Amino acid sequence: MTELLLLRAEDGEDLKILSACAQDMAVKAMDVSWEPKRRRLVLLGNRYRWEAKEPTRVRSALRFEGVLAVARREWPDERHAVLPLLAVTESVPGELVLAFGGGTALRLRVDAIDVILEDMSGAWGALAVPGHGQD
Repeated sequence: MTELLLLRAEDGEDLKILSACAQDMAVKAMDVSWEPKRRRLVLLGNRYRWEAKEPTRVRSALRFEGVLAVARREWPDERHAVLPLLAVTESVPGELVLAFGGGTALRLRVDAIDVILEDMSGAWGALAVPGHGQD
C-alpha cells in the first residue's frame, strides 16, 4: 500500500523540506488554478516519489494559501504543456518562487508561508528517474 504524504510548510525550513518532496512534480499548464477571491493557487500534478524505494509517481496537489498576487515568466501558451517543478523557494520575505524546467516560473506575493502538499492517489511505476541533465 502506498503511504500518502500530507505536508504543510509554515516557514522557510518547512518550505525546503516540502520543496524537496515536490521536486520533479510534472504539472500541466492547464492544471494550475489561481483563485484571487480565495487568495489561493493550486497545482495538480504527478509527483515523483523521492522517498520511495522504487521509482514511482503519485497524483498530488500543491496548494498555496494567502496569495495576494501571481506573476508568470515564460508561461507556455499550450494548455497541455508539461512543466517539471524544480523548486519552491522564498526569494524575499513575502515572496515565493516556483521554478520550473526551461526557465518557466511563478512568483507569488503572500501574506505568510502557508503551503500544503497532499498526495491524492495510489502510486504507479515511473518510466524513469528524473536526472536534471546529469550523466
